[in-house]
Amino acid sequence: MRFVKCVFAIVLLLVCAPNARADSPVTLGDDAFLADGWRELHGRCIGIVTNASGVTGSGENFVDAVRQQGHICVRALFAPEHGLRGNRPAGTYVASYTDEQTGLPVFSLYGATRHPSAAMLDGVDVLVFDIQDVGARPYTYVSTMAYVMQSAAAAGKEIWILDRPDPIGGTIVEGPVLDPRFKSFVGLYPIPERHGMTVGELARLFNDGFHIGAQLKVIPMTGWQRDMVWNETGLRWTPTSPNIPYAKSTLVYLSTGLIDEAGLNNGVGSDKPFERAGVFGMDGKAYAAALNARNIPGVHFTPTTWTPYAGFWKGRELSGVEIDIDNPHTFPSVRTAVELLCAARDLHVLHIHDARTMDRDWGTDTVRKAVLAGESPDQIVHAWQAKVPPFLALRDRYLLY
Repeated sequence: MRFVKCVFAIVLLLVCAPNARADSPVTLGDDAFLADGWRELHGRCIGIVTNASGVTGSGENFVDAVRQQGHICVRALFAPEHGLRGNRPAGTYVASYTDEQTGLPVFSLYGATRHPSAAMLDGVDVLVFDIQDVGARPYTYVSTMAYVMQSAAAAGKEIWILDRPDPIGGTIVEGPVLDPRFKSFVGLYPIPERHGMTVGELARLFNDGFHIGAQLKVIPMTGWQRDMVWNETGLRWTPTSPNIPYAKSTLVYLSTGLIDEAGLNNGVGSDKPFERAGVFGMDGKAYAAALNARNIPGVHFTPTTWTPYAGFWKGRELSGVEIDIDNPHTFPSVRTAVELLCAARDLHVLHIHDARTMDRDWGTDTVRKAVLAGESPDQIVHAWQAKVPPFLALRDRYLLY
């Protein structure tokens, strides 16, 4: 049956999305939109929320693909964190401007405002969102999507989400559910760190479960299955931001992206962002031995050294571990973050220098407090487990695949 489904998906891909890769079993939402979905616009004009990751199955920029159609009216472009081309560093202010190639206004949603204003939406009938997410609550693209949905609801505009894969798969859900006291742009709603949902599914959850109430339409993919990680989709990876250059970067992002406020370098500023964990003067062999002794599923740790070319530790040799994923289907990324913190604590190299930011990223202060109190990784993980099943029950109502 699985073989039959895959053959059907490939045939559908070739018929409905001729520009997509023929060896991919997945048809993206934007390819479905370009093939036929645009007809439901009935002549209305769109505003496109996208960036460099908004590409079709063949790797073509979605804005370029839309403009080549000729029969779709585009009024404006909207860009999230990292800008329209995806080349701005994290947290960098992005200004609005006019795109020289298209002549269209590019409104920044990571500059003077993070919500599209009424003036930005003038002449726009439908907002179309096409951005690749990484499956992690702190990654800001889904917050931008939520804000765009809120503005669409307030202005009476439709919003269409062109669905894309969760690159780390949709089966593992883990990490603390956001405590509303720590609501921020890196966590708007009470969902776990690793939610296991596509952007289309999240949009449905945000719209109904968290009461945005927009006129929402999700254009789904075909061929994507929940247990797929990116390298099983047959699609080319386009960097979603400067420090997510490879598909494998998404797998480790929730492991090391949550440890940097504890004084540990996570490889950002080197050739392997998020694939390392360590600090100046650490005993990398001891760190690797402690982590490997934990028998964390799907991963092993190798002692290594590196010298960042940017950031606080620029030009200094750091030591620690490289994270080598053996099985992405069993690798618990958020639990691994806890393991990294606790092992560093036990080696006396943990120095939390920004508790507020660490708590914001985790969506709770319980992890930081438990690590400092000497609790074991198992105790810390167990403490957040009780809130995961209620989320799963809510999530089930909005899944598409």
